[in-house]
Amino acid sequence: MTNNLDAIFSAMGDPTRRAVVDQLSHGPSPVKALHAPHDISLPTFLKHLKVLEDSGLVTSKKKGRVRVVHIEAGALKEMDRWLEKHRALWLGRLDRIAARAEEIERTKS
Repeated sequence: MTNNLDAIFSAMGDPTRRAVVDQLSHGPSPVKALHAPHDISLPTFLKHLKVLEDSGLVTSKKKGRVRVVHIEAGALKEMDRWLEKHRALWLGRLDRIAARAEEIERTKS
């Protein structure tokens, strides 16, 4: 699981790839449509898609002459589970810090 999370977070660390994931949140899309808003060459864009596919965040299927890319919910759920676990941990710690700060302020008064 850690290796897959490493690949997922690494893939999401790039703004172009995050933008592609955002685009795909609206539904499957052909590569040409995904590439259009990006000011990079098609070969460079295809490298970004490969990173996303290798991480498991997206899959693609060829329909005739058009390659259509789909988002993979499983990878997003895996990332969300990890984030939620750590969010809960840090929120608890922040609540304890806030309570301690309030306690200190009350004792100063």
